[in-house]
Amino acid sequence: MAVQRGKAVIDRDYTISRIDPRIYGGFIEHMGRCVYGGIYDPKHAEADASGFRQDVLAMVQELQVPMIRYPGGNFVSGFRWEDSVGPKAERPVRMDAAWKSIEPNEVGLNEFHGWADRAGSEVMMAVNLGTRGVEAAAQLLEYCNVKGGTAFSELRKKHGRTEPYDYKVWCLGNEMDGPWQICNKSAEEYGVLARETAKVMKRIDPSIELVACGSSSMNLPTFPQWDATVMELIYEQADYLSVHLYIDNKEDDLDNYLLKGIQMDRYIESITATCDYVKAKKRSSKVMNLSFDEWNVVPGNWKKNDVEPWTFAPALCEGNYSMADAVVFGNMIISLLKHSDRVKIACLAQLVNVFGPVMTSSDGTAWKQSVYYPYLHASLFGRGIAMNVQAEVPAVTTQHFTDAPMLDSVAVMDEQTGDLTIFAVNRSSSDALELSLELRGFGGEYTLCERLVMKHEDGGAYNSSTDQTRVVPEQLETVAVNHSFCTVELEPMSWNVLRFRA
Repeated sequence: MAVQRGKAVIDRDYTISRIDPRIYGGFIEHMGRCVYGGIYDPKHAEADASGFRQDVLAMVQELQVPMIRYPGGNFVSGFRWEDSVGPKAERPVRMDAAWKSIEPNEVGLNEFHGWADRAGSEVMMAVNLGTRGVEAAAQLLEYCNVKGGTAFSELRKKHGRTEPYDYKVWCLGNEMDGPWQICNKSAEEYGVLARETAKVMKRIDPSIELVACGSSSMNLPTFPQWDATVMELIYEQADYLSVHLYIDNKEDDLDNYLLKGIQMDRYIESITATCDYVKAKKRSSKVMNLSFDEWNVVPGNWKKNDVEPWTFAPALCEGNYSMADAVVFGNMIISLLKHSDRVKIACLAQLVNVFGPVMTSSDGTAWKQSVYYPYLHASLFGRGIAMNVQAEVPAVTTQHFTDAPMLDSVAVMDEQTGDLTIFAVNRSSSDALELSLELRGFGGEYTLCERLVMKHEDGGAYNSSTDQTRVVPEQLETVAVNHSFCTVELEPMSWNVLRFRA
């Protein structure tokens, strides 16, 4: 193993932004085994009185997810919200055309609200702008947020929920640019529908924030013109523009894959430039921020729709997350934090089974995938002020990337305690990095109080129901900090957390 050398400076004045905690949001969709057989399994030994698995809930609680997007995803484009409320025995069983699955509506709005509340999460609700439109969206908002005295708020009370849910963030549909979407639309069609829906919803509840659909992939030929057109139509009504990104290793090229977090940087920078173009065109003082409400890496052995159609809770989009996946996943978190001046909400898609950091199996076990741990570390230690890391490190060149830094990193300072955390990935599959760090301008001597690393000599190694700890974080010995300088070695293909305390 070769050892490369580099240096980095974290300066107290090199701040990016105060991080919105909602950047650590999650996503639960009525898709595959995310809900049924995932968070909800009334026949399981760990099921509570409401049918939700307590072992799965505990793993989600540990992540401290501040907000969860619900109920889709593609599912929302055919969602009839009325089917998911009221007595369970009276709810219809429906064909979900989005995923060619059977939806029994056993878990509905009230049940999910209770689960999210126990998880410690706010709900980010989505309205159907696929098969439905303004009226249904307004009625759902009335049901959820109006205190009483109207038809749908009183219906909520009749269903046993006296107080309103008071949801504050609402998605205006999902991926409406995608040809795979039920009733997908042109940018002009969607922009007008979303604008008129937004006008009515904000009249009902002026306190809500609305997320308009941006591009669901930077690889679609409509990107970024879709976003510019939609923004021109809804700039004054929307509070965020939604973007989605999934990173995969379809080339089966490890070295190239480890650099693909760069795609997220480029995507965010392109979409913010598009928003700022519309801002300038409209002579507006309003800054449009982003809701990155679907993001994840795609496991190498995943299966998308290799199941019998029109079945209940089929195993969709499941796979084993590897060590390499954890590094790219961690790099995506770093990208979100580096752009936290514009990315205010982000939702990991999804939390359980469907591309999930938490997995369950038919034998009843539940376990944490490799990507669970970077998500956990960021959520626990990545709250506060995001700070740039000015680094000089060797470069890596691969099939799609030229002279890319082998290190990507970001720092976060906790304003209350003064603790400083550095998240870093070594994106080289073969070389270690000896990194000389300088902490500049913090006004006190720091010690390196904790050093976490995820590494494995096999980039394809993963956790499973029978081997749940094959890829997990390790605690390394700390090193001395002398006059704000220290040197650490970052293993090849590794996720690293360095925690400094004054």
